[in-house]
Amino acid sequence: MSQNDPPVRGLAALPSVQRLIDLALDEDLGRGDVTTASTVGRDAAPATANMVARAPLTVFGLDVAAAVFAKVDARVILERKAHDGDRVQKGALLLVARGPAGSLLEAERTALNFMQRLSGVATIARRFADAVAGTHAKVVDTRKTTPGFRVLEKAAVLAGGCANHRFDLGSGVLIKDNHVVACGGVRPAIERARARAPHTLRIECEVDSIEQLREAIAAKADVVLLDNMTPAQVGECVKLAHAAGVIVEVSGGINLDTVRAYAEAGADLISAGALTHSAPAVDIALDFVGAS
Repeated sequence: MSQNDPPVRGLAALPSVQRLIDLALDEDLGRGDVTTASTVGRDAAPATANMVARAPLTVFGLDVAAAVFAKVDARVILERKAHDGDRVQKGALLLVARGPAGSLLEAERTALNFMQRLSGVATIARRFADAVAGTHAKVVDTRKTTPGFRVLEKAAVLAGGCANHRFDLGSGVLIKDNHVVACGGVRPAIERARARAPHTLRIECEVDSIEQLREAIAAKADVVLLDNMTPAQVGECVKLAHAAGVIVEVSGGINLDTVRAYAEAGADLISAGALTHSAPAVDIALDFVGAS
């Protein structure tokens, strides 16, 4: 690899991401690459391959793709032509890889799988961010992530212009409907959390009616999560909550067609699981362009 472009940097250097890359490569290369071995051979002459966007997209995952190539063969040299977070058009050149043709072929699919998935998350996040532009609302992700990919998918959400919610169950107090049922109501759930949770954490509680909202405000919740309400209902609840200094988050089936209405209703935060659980992979290719 060139000294100016280290192969492993950023998130790709995290041990958890390195393990994920190892798992992905073992899944694809665990029994070798019989096609490459029987045609060009792993140590064939050097070749050059271009990673190209085949559709408009927001880029994310270049560090991970670089780490994939490095694990397959340290002789591969990469030249990045884009940066994570860039918006690019169809045909944009993202990355140039130079090295033994066999090594490029062995790394191709795994590198593309990471790029297509993570750029897909960044691309849909950018669409959500654009949809609420000009309002004070922030669109945030959820824990509805692909197992093992959370740190990468949440980073892709940031690259797309949205924000992160909790990273795990230990990073915030969020009292959901089942907690409320288990505790016997909104107020006792909030009061227990206030008494037992670390003082540095805000107390957030989900509510699904204006009656529960009043109960949460009386119990001094810091944040309320309005679940499955219409924009009109949210507007009514926002007035009550903001008058009491309570932050308002909304959730529940929110999509690109409806997110603007919730932002204009006054929500501070809009959580959308679709940022990660429904992000389609984008079309990215690795095309050989001849000998180096």
